[in-house]
Amino acid sequence: MTWMTHFGLAAAPFSKELADADLWLPPSKLCVVEQLCAAAEAHEQVMITGDDGTGKTTVLRAARQRLQQKFRLTYCHNSTLGKRDFYRQLCLALGLSPKATAASVFYAVSGHVQELRSEQVHPVFLLDEAHLLHQDTLDHLHILLNYEWDSKALLSLVLVGLPELQDRLALRRNRSLYSRIHWRLQVEPLVPADTAAYLRHRLAQAGCDRELFTSDAVAMLHEATHGAMRDIDRIAHTALRAAAAAGHKLVERNVVLAAVGPGGGR
Repeated sequence: MTWMTHFGLAAAPFSKELADADLWLPPSKLCVVEQLCAAAEAHEQVMITGDDGTGKTTVLRAARQRLQQKFRLTYCHNSTLGKRDFYRQLCLALGLSPKATAASVFYAVSGHVQELRSEQVHPVFLLDEAHLLHQDTLDHLHILLNYEWDSKALLSLVLVGLPELQDRLALRRNRSLYSRIHWRLQVEPLVPADTAAYLRHRLAQAGCDRELFTSDAVAMLHEATHGAMRDIDRIAHTALRAAAAAGHKLVERNVVLAAVGPGGGR
């Protein structure tokens, strides 16, 4: 008998392989999605920050469902590249042939943005892990937003990263870019009630219609993870397997504590 069979589960409930339509978001994260969509509608720039594992990518996936019907979305997750290679990556993501020099790839991207304008299409560039952007790329991004003497908003830039992204953008040398970002959003960890609701949702998706975690176990899980969804997934998965191996029908606090381990949840 597998651990999933033991609990009557049709699938592993805390797998990262989850369709966009099955995503669960608490009100605080739904608010960020709404604001991101509003920024795209207004053709404005966005910065989204949050600690590791708090659900930034989940927010982007939820927003993608709403935005992709009206906007041309381009997602870039490798932010560790220098300026030329960054724009080459952007060219490839846009379906353009990357050029040899930094200037040529930049003009290929900016020219494409202007062509989309003539087609009444507004592009949205989503740059994940933006706290890792090279300084030479940051120095140049505000130029990508400057069209027709800075009088036309032809592109929306969404920078997503850890809290240090805001610290970097607030530096004097990045002021030109930072001043163009009117939407500065933060993804917060789950609160205790959110953690309980999240566990129920993921278990229900896996075919479980009953509580598997005791209230003390849920409280322990939230305390150990500080409401970070990625850590909740990892520890809840480990605790379920351990409880099944011990023949338990419920996951108790001590099982979660053992799954957390000596290093803590985070």
